[in-house]
Amino acid sequence: MNKLKPLIETPKGNSFTQFLLVKKAEIKEAKTGKEYLQLELFDSYTSLTAFMWDNFDDIKNSIQAGKVVKVEGMMDEYNGNTNIKIKRLRIATEPDGVDPADFLPKSKKDISFMQKQFTDRIDALKNTYLKTLMQNIFTEDILDKFSQSAAGKSWHHAYVHGLLEHTLEIIKICDLMCDIHKEANRDLLICGAMMHDFGKVEELDVSRFFEYTDKGKLWGHIVISAMLLNEEIKKIPGFPSDLKECLIHLVLSHQGKLDFASPVVPKILEAIILYQADELSAKTNAYKNAIQNEKKDRKWTRRIPLAETELYDHGIADNSKQ
Repeated sequence: MNKLKPLIETPKGNSFTQFLLVKKAEIKEAKTGKEYLQLELFDSYTSLTAFMWDNFDDIKNSIQAGKVVKVEGMMDEYNGNTNIKIKRLRIATEPDGVDPADFLPKSKKDISFMQKQFTDRIDALKNTYLKTLMQNIFTEDILDKFSQSAAGKSWHHAYVHGLLEHTLEIIKICDLMCDIHKEANRDLLICGAMMHDFGKVEELDVSRFFEYTDKGKLWGHIVISAMLLNEEIKKIPGFPSDLKECLIHLVLSHQGKLDFASPVVPKILEAIILYQADELSAKTNAYKNAIQNEKKDRKWTRRIPLAETELYDHGIADNSKQ
């Protein structure tokens, strides 16, 4: 599928015809009692809310998340938010030659290069127990699966290869902090970074646009990662118990606060570094993407709920990169 320009760049009032991916579909009722169709549609760049007010009875029971639809619509705006007013809609068929996977966003970074960076970092580990553990976990097949995964559903690194990209960013931040703070155990911290979000491989289903799996909903990625570590460590004779406890603590505490779903708060030096590195990588990516996804003629974004503010695109050139 040839990529079109982002739909959000289409001026208000302009009509369009385009294939879009359904992320959410709901039948709602207006104050008058009349039903209408509300969708969340994705064009590989941005999700937009769409409304269909009439003539949808023949498709309302078949349209669902993960389907590709052909939309004839018009760009609209309500309360400062861009949305779509649908005129006609049908589900894509095989002759259309479109696939839900065509719409999945992907990292802009080279996947092979990122995988080499990751395996090189495992090879550089000096602690033999930790190196063996990481080599046992990140087999070729598992690394490929890890590399295809997203790091989030919508907030940060929410695209194919995003989990690997996010993890590498954290590894680099942690390495820098270990250069500054010699007291930190570098190998322990790096392995914590590698494993902190490993459970997202099983928590999020990339084929269903990063929807949560049953296991993901029931356990969560933190528990999945911690349980895997516990089982793999059992297979390594003589693995030090204190090293095991600290490594699993890094995974359990990496979201920093009980309110953020961490079962424990950081209680060792490496844990607080990992938590802050995770925050820095996640929020930088999320803020950057939020700014890039807004219309180019705006300096300010809409209010971003997770950021609890609007964001400003200053547009100041960075001459240091010239």
